Amino acid sequence: MQLLAGLILVVALILLLGWLVKRYSGLPGQNKALRVVASLPLTTREKLVLVQAGDQQLLLGVAPGRVNLLHSYDQPLIEPGVAMGEFASRLQQAISRKESE
Repeated sequence: MQLLAGLILVVALILLLGWLVKRYSGLPGQNKALRVVASLPLTTREKLVLVQAGDQQLLLGVAPGRVNLLHSYDQPLIEPGVAMGEFASRLQQAISRKESE
């Protein structure tokens, strides 16, 4: 009986500790200065990621073991909260504008 009570107490402490760590640690999504606005998978291992960093948006190419800055936008390419399906069309429009300049 004491063994069962001790086991329940240890499991409860582990669950409580896990909840506290999740609640009070800097988990993704809590950082207001840096957040992922949109992501577009290119292959199974590579993707484009649009990151909001302060007043700028950064277009990053992400691959295993590598992150490249592709372009930096002073004005937002897309506003945070725009549907993810629109990211590809907005990106294509921005690329077309850049090529025509």
